[in-house]
Amino acid sequence: MPGRAIGKYLKVPPRKAREVVELIRGLPVEEAQQVVKFSKRRAARFVGKVLKSAVANAEQAKEGGGKAFFVAEAVVDEGPTLKRMIPRARGVRNVIRRRTSHITIRVDER
Repeated sequence: MPGRAIGKYLKVPPRKAREVVELIRGLPVEEAQQVVKFSKRRAARFVGKVLKSAVANAEQAKEGGGKAFFVAEAVVDEGPTLKRMIPRARGVRNVIRRRTSHITIRVDER
């Protein structure tokens, strides 16, 4: 039984989250968790939480708690951008864009 989890409005840029997601796509869950655990990327924390939730959802639906799951689908979509202003010289301002992500991970049985 497939399990799915979605992390919404995560304060990590989608471009950086995609780099972590590309590493775990198609891997067995145990191996994917190790890759996320030892990744130096800050986005790996968010991806790890969503992965852990997807596995828990799959085990809950299965009611057996098997460990033969793999990452069937992992997608990062862009969320809303928070716009912040920073003052510059001569009364001008620059916009700082704080991007957010929606991370979707689906695990399935082999």
